[in-house]
Amino acid sequence: MKYVDEFRDPVAARRYADAIARITTRPWTVMEICGGQTHSIVRHGIDQMLPSGVSLLHGPGCPVCVTPAGIIDAAIAIAGLPNVIFCSFGDMLRVPGGTGSLLAARARGADIRMVYSPLDALTIARDSPDREVVFLAIGFETTAPATAMAVLQAEHEGLANFSLLVSHVLVPPAIEALLSDPANCVQGFLAAGHVCTVMGYWEYEPIARRFSIPIVVTGFEPVDLLQGLYLCIRQLEEGRAEVENQYRRTVQRNGNRHARDVLGRVFAVQPQQWRGIGEIANSGFGLAPSYAGYDALQRFPGIAVPRERCSECISGEVLRGLKKPGECPAFGTRCTPEHPLGATMVSSEGACAAYYRYRRRLPTDAAGALDCERNL
Repeated sequence: MKYVDEFRDPVAARRYADAIARITTRPWTVMEICGGQTHSIVRHGIDQMLPSGVSLLHGPGCPVCVTPAGIIDAAIAIAGLPNVIFCSFGDMLRVPGGTGSLLAARARGADIRMVYSPLDALTIARDSPDREVVFLAIGFETTAPATAMAVLQAEHEGLANFSLLVSHVLVPPAIEALLSDPANCVQGFLAAGHVCTVMGYWEYEPIARRFSIPIVVTGFEPVDLLQGLYLCIRQLEEGRAEVENQYRRTVQRNGNRHARDVLGRVFAVQPQQWRGIGEIANSGFGLAPSYAGYDALQRFPGIAVPRERCSECISGEVLRGLKKPGECPAFGTRCTPEHPLGATMVSSEGACAAYYRYRRRLPTDAAGALDCERNL
């Protein structure tokens, strides 16, 4: 645990929190753009270690949370077809769509299987040549290379019974959409280290220049996050707007060239619907024309992705940083992880799930501050 413990060291964490307090002279609002970072912030009480003027907002960094309800409905419809084995990451099984969830569809008899990788779905297709095997491909740039490799492997093996229902999303266009929103109040971003491990951070540089906003590529442990916040606030205090890389032990400016090459071969950038947010231009991966034969929506032409319906869930406002989970009247009562109204409550990276797990029993912010010292 040596290489984990050093990034959870409470002495180092307190040192960075104190350094942030020393350099902060005015209020600042920073958004993390990764659900893993959100959970680490809430679990360890990072936000409660900061000066009172520094506010953290939670962005649309949970891939499960931003997957449109219509994709869930299409997945349920495909899974209900005869001769289909439908494969999905476990996080997606309880996410509500407009017509229920995959877990409920499995209870009704659909052959829906939880997998840990698209390559697991490929194995199922190889072992079940008389069945159609469909994988629900969701996630940011972090998981997309594995999906692309599964397609290339299926092509190499000539597996004709394997297809994808694709809902991959891209981070930089989402940041641009947030910054272009008239309601935006974000002054700095913490970018997701794992996404940048794949893609690099060169795409963030023109965003920082265009919007005059600092972006710091940051890891996921408490010391990572506090150091990233220190770098971001230092830029704000100095009037700079640059991309900095806190996560240098993993991230390089140009990312992983081989992963990016595979993505460019298998996928094409396209507009994408984001749950609770709407369509964002150039923010998704769809299968390139040369691989359209692996598109489940083309393989099953009777299946369509329905339009998103209105819901009392305020996850769209949470994902845009306009509200915190506790501001939802249904939080912790009508909406729980066992009976979620929206994806942000059920996903392991959702902001509502983080607040439900780590914050709902804390009566005061002071209790949370004590808790954060104990958890580091």
